[in-house]
Parts: sequence; C-alpha cells; structure tokens
Amino acid sequence: MSRIADEVGELVDRQTALKIGGGFAIALVVLYLFAVGIGTEEVRAELAGAQVQWLAAGCLSTAIGLVAWARAWQVVLRVVGVDVPFRKLVGTYYAATFANYVTPLGQAGGEPFIAYVLSRDTDASYEDALASVVTADVLNLLPFFTFAALGTVVLVVQTTVTDRIQNVAVVLVVFAVGAPVCAVAGWRFRRSFGGVVLRVVEPLARWTPRVTVAGVRERLSDLNEAFERIAADPPALAHALVFSYVGWLFFALPLYFAVRTLGGSISLLLVCFVVPASTLAGLTPSPGGLGGVEAALAGLLATLAGLTLAEGYSVALVYRLASYWFAIGAGGIAALVVVFRS
Repeated sequence: MSRIADEVGELVDRQTALKIGGGFAIALVVLYLFAVGIGTEEVRAELAGAQVQWLAAGCLSTAIGLVAWARAWQVVLRVVGVDVPFRKLVGTYYAATFANYVTPLGQAGGEPFIAYVLSRDTDASYEDALASVVTADVLNLLPFFTFAALGTVVLVVQTTVTDRIQNVAVVLVVFAVGAPVCAVAGWRFRRSFGGVVLRVVEPLARWTPRVTVAGVRERLSDLNEAFERIAADPPALAHALVFSYVGWLFFALPLYFAVRTLGGSISLLLVCFVVPASTLAGLTPSPGGLGGVEAALAGLLATLAGLTLAEGYSVALVYRLASYWFAIGAGGIAALVVVFRS
C-alpha cells in the first residue's frame, strides 16, 4: 500500500493537491450561489423529473467519445514507432483525462502532464509522448471549429442574434482562424522557438545542476524528430482525424441527451454551436472549467433554446454530470489501474 501511495505522490504533490482541492471547493460554492440566485426550489423541481435512461445515454456517449480520441492517439503513436495495445491505451487515456479534468487550467495546457502519464504507462519516450499528445490536440481543434462553424451558420440563418451571442460567435471565428495559424507558425518557426527556450534555460542552468543546456537541447532535438516523423505521414494523420471527428460528435451529444433527460428537446445543429461556445468557458481557472461552463451553458440555452434560466441551469448540471463528472469517475478508476499496473 505504501508503494501505491508513493506512486500517487509522484503524480500529485501536496501543493498540487491543495490547489485542486481549493479549486473544486471554490467552484462548487460558485455553482451553489448560482443556483441560489436562480432559485434552488425551481432548479430542484426541474431535476426531480429527470429520466434516467437519457442520462445513461449521455454517459455512454461520453465514454464512446473518449474511446474514439484514444484511438486517434494510438494512430499518432504508431507513427513515432510506439505500438500500445488499444485496451491498455484506452485506460491510459482515461487516466490522462482525469488528470486534465481535475487540474486547474488543465484544459488550457495539460499536454506536458498527459505526456508524462503516457510515457510512464507505455514504452514511449517523453518526447514521443508529448509530440503525439500535441498532434492529437491539434487534430481535435479541426472538428471543434467545424462543428462550431456549422452551428454558427445555422444560428445566424435561423435566429435573431443578440450582441452577446454575436460576440461569442466572433470569438469562435477568431479561434477558428487563429488556432491553425498559430499551429502553422509554431511548426514553421519551431527551430527559432527552440533557440528561445535554450536562452531561457541557460541562466537557470547556472543555478541548478538538475538542468543543463545540453540536456534540454537534446530533448528539443528528440521532440522535433518526433514531430517530423508524424508530419511525414499524412495518411496516418487523416486516419487519426476521422476518430477526432467521431470523438467530438460523441462529446457534443450528451448536451442533447441532457435536454431530453429533463423532458425537453433541442436541435442537434444548435448543440453544435452551444457545446464549443460553452467549452471556451473551460479556460476559467478552475478544474475542468467547473462553474464557468455551467454558467455559460445556462445563459446560452436560455437565450437560444427558449429555456428559462432554471431550465438551462438544470440542463447544464445534467450535461456536466454525463460528461465532466462521469469522465472524472471513470478516469479516476483508470488512474488507479494505471498506478497498480506500473
């Protein structure tokens, strides 16, 4: 048992655990205060009529989406010469998702930590793991913005767009254009970026023997080679992209099932806009965007789907139960399995 405790401590130190606990505590208080502002009795009344079969469908959809993304991961890993049994990789992906979802701002930059989990649980080097994780994340951006663009077009054509929704649409468009541009620029100027990293590391290396310029240069070289191997195999990238689209489709569907859980209905095309728009709130400094995503969803559903604020907030809670909390539960179990088999 002490070995297991040591393994967990290796992944999460005390300071990180306190940050995670504090982040959840603050976010849950925010959720409660938001419910109080709307009316706890109204929210409770909405949730009382929940149809469990639709909630189960939402959880199943989340599970399938994560499995599809794990498959995309496997395709990219094979390009860098790492062949992991799919069943094992699914468990690793769930464990990495757990780490990403419980860490404040994990959604905005959890790749290094996820790469650590992957390299720790497979034969992949850290550089190959990081290259595959970053590549898979970049591939996931394309379906994200495809669905967002589709939903935005339908929204503009079929509804009267308020200034607030127009601002959200503009942000999505900016991300849709900016993210690919940043990805291309990062690839084009990767060697210059590596030089900047070495200049930053150089003064640090004078203060600690744990960091050396030569060591960092070697790691950057290995990482660059991994990216180049991946970029040299377009068919594999296209194959992985198919699974990225499948994953995003099943990531969005739990919102549709959440509305059905509470006896309502919503257009799937509207879901294509609302899910990416609310995901932007996941950049808030709380675990998995907890609090921010629910508030964004409630506002979007009340504005666009004709729901009351109590109905929208109730749907948001059910959606997050089927997606976020379900992923944390399943991912937490997977993380324990990863620790035990290490």
